[in-house]
Amino acid sequence: MATIAVYSLKGGVGKTTLAINLAWASATRSARRTLLWDLDPQAAATFLLGGDAGGRHPAQAIFSKDVDAAKLIRATAIDRLALLPADTSLRQLDQFFHALDKKKRLSRLLGDLAQDFDRILLDCPPGLTETSEQVMRAADLIVVPVAPSPLSQRAFAEVAAHLVQRGAKVPLMPVHTMVDRRRKLHVEAVARHPDWPVIPMASIVEAVAVRRAPVGAFAPRSTGARAFNALWQAIEQTLAGRAR
Repeated sequence: MATIAVYSLKGGVGKTTLAINLAWASATRSARRTLLWDLDPQAAATFLLGGDAGGRHPAQAIFSKDVDAAKLIRATAIDRLALLPADTSLRQLDQFFHALDKKKRLSRLLGDLAQDFDRILLDCPPGLTETSEQVMRAADLIVVPVAPSPLSQRAFAEVAAHLVQRGAKVPLMPVHTMVDRRRKLHVEAVARHPDWPVIPMASIVEAVAVRRAPVGAFAPRSTGARAFNALWQAIEQTLAGRAR
C-alpha cells in the first residue's frame, strides 16, 4: 500500500479537484483498491463523491480511536474507490494532535488499512499545521498543486524548505494547476518548470463541482481527463521507483 498526500500550504489551488481525479485514475485506470481519505473540515471531497450525509460518529473519532477507521469508510459510485469522509469535527484536529503528542498517529492508522487498499490518497487541509506534520510523516509521496501565481509558487518553496529543515525524506511532486496558456504569466510560470505536470484551466475541469464526479467519469476523452491520467501515471512511476 502506498499513501499519496495532496497538499498545499495555500488554499484555492485546485487541491480537492486534483485529489478526487487522481483517486478515480487510481481506481479506474490502474484498477487499484483505492481509498480517498478527506482530512479537510470543509469536506469538499466528501461532498463531490456523494458522501455528504452525516454519520453516527464524527470524523475526528478515528484519531481518538473511539471508532475504527474501517467502520466509517463508505463505498462510492466508482468501482474500487472508497471514501473516508470528513466533517466539521476536523476543525479541532490540530489541537487534538498537539494535545495527543503522538507524532505518528496518522501513520499507524494508515497501517491498519494497508491490507484493504493498494493506494490511499489524502485530501489535506492547507497550512503548515500539526495535521500537515502528521501527513509529512505518513505519506510516501506528496503531490503539491501550484497555481501559476507568485503567491502559490512562494507557498511551494516554503513547503520544500520546511521538509529540508526537518530532514524529511518524503518526495514532493509539484504540479502546475489551473493553467491558462492564453495568459502570459501562466506561460512564463510553466516555462520556468517545464518538467512539472500540467493541469489546464478548463470548463470541463470546473464541471467536476457541478456534476460531483471526476472528469474521467463524464468526459474521458477531454484534455482535462488526459492531463489527470498522465499525472497519475507519473505518480505510479515515482512510487515504483521508490519501491526498488
